[in-house]
Amino acid sequence: MEHIRNEFPVFQKYIYANTASSGLPYHKLMQWRSEHDQGLLHGGSIMRDSTREILNETRETVARFFNCTSENVALIQNFSIGMNILLEGLDKQEKVLLLDGDYPSVAWPFERRGFSITFAKLNENLEENIRQKVLNEKITVLAISIVQWLDGIKIDLDFLKKLKEEFPGLLIIADGTQFCGTDVFDFKNSGIDVLGASSYKWLLSGYGNGFMLFKSEVEDRIAVKTIGFNSANAEPSKKNTLHFTKCFEPGHLDTLNFGSLKMSLEFFEKIGKDVIEKQLHELSNYAKEELAAIGVLSNVVLKRKNHSTIFNIVGDANLFKKLEDNNIICSQRGNGIRISFHIYNTINDVDSIIKILKTEI
Repeated sequence: MEHIRNEFPVFQKYIYANTASSGLPYHKLMQWRSEHDQGLLHGGSIMRDSTREILNETRETVARFFNCTSENVALIQNFSIGMNILLEGLDKQEKVLLLDGDYPSVAWPFERRGFSITFAKLNENLEENIRQKVLNEKITVLAISIVQWLDGIKIDLDFLKKLKEEFPGLLIIADGTQFCGTDVFDFKNSGIDVLGASSYKWLLSGYGNGFMLFKSEVEDRIAVKTIGFNSANAEPSKKNTLHFTKCFEPGHLDTLNFGSLKMSLEFFEKIGKDVIEKQLHELSNYAKEELAAIGVLSNVVLKRKNHSTIFNIVGDANLFKKLEDNNIICSQRGNGIRISFHIYNTINDVDSIIKILKTEI
C-alpha cells in the first residue's frame, strides 16, 4: 500500500495516528477541490449550474458503497445535524437505550428533548448488556455508535442483526462516524434502521459532508418536520409531497464538500473495500497484541474478541508530550492517549510508537 501512502504528504514529517480525530486529505482530492473552486472563481453561477449533478451522483455513490437504495440516502453536513433533525420527528413516548460514555452527539439530542432514557454498561459484555436491557425494560429505540470514540470498542454487527430479528419493533439508530470506511458494510442486510455518519474521519472527505441511510419502514415511524425550498428541489408544487429523505436537505448543498465525499468513496472503491478491510483488521490485531504486551490497554478491550483500529492507551500529559516530541500525532482522550490507524498506516508506524512507549512505561 506504499503507493497509497505517497498520496498523504503529512508522513514526510510525522507518523499520523489520529484519524479518529480527523482523516487526512490527499493529493488527488485536493487537486479536484482546487479545480472545482477555480471553476467557481471564473464562472460563478455558470459553474454552479453545470455541477449540480454532482449531488445526485454523490447520493448514488453512497448508496452503492453501502448497499442502500439512493432514494433512502440523505446528504447532511454532519451527523449531529442529521440526528437532531431525525429526533424532532420521533415520538417522545419512545423508550430509549443508550450506552454509558457514548459520543455526546448520540446521547445529548435525546436528553435535551426529554426522552425516557436507560443506559447499558460499556464493558466486555456489551452485547448481552444491551439485550438484557431491551428484553427487561421494554426498550423501543436503541441508539449507539458502532465504534466508540474514546477507546475503539466495536459493537458486533451480527449481534445487532440478531437483536433486530428478535425484537422487530426495536428502532436501531447507529452513528457510523468512527466506522464507515474501515469495513465492508451492507446496510440493506444489516439490523440497523438508520445509519448516520460524518465523513471527515475514516472516509477522508474533509469537513462539511456526511450522510444518513434509512430503511424504508422508518418513514412510518418518524414524522420529520424540517423543510426548505431545497426539500422540494426548488419546485413550489412539491411542497406537500416531499420524499422523507429530502426533509434532511432543506437548504443548498455544497458541491465542493459533497463532491469530495464522492471522490473519496471512489478512491476507496479503486483500492478495494475488501482490501482496506483486510489491511485494517491485520493492523488492528497487530497493534492490540503489541500494546497488550506492554500493559497499556484496558481489561475491557483485552477481553473482547474483535476491535477497531482505535486504541486508548494508559498515559499522562508527559507521555503525550513525549509522543509529540517524536512527531507522533495522536490525541488525549478520556483518561489516556488515543491512537488510531488507517489505510495509510503501516506495521512500522505501530512499531515506532511501541518503541517510544517502552522507554517511558
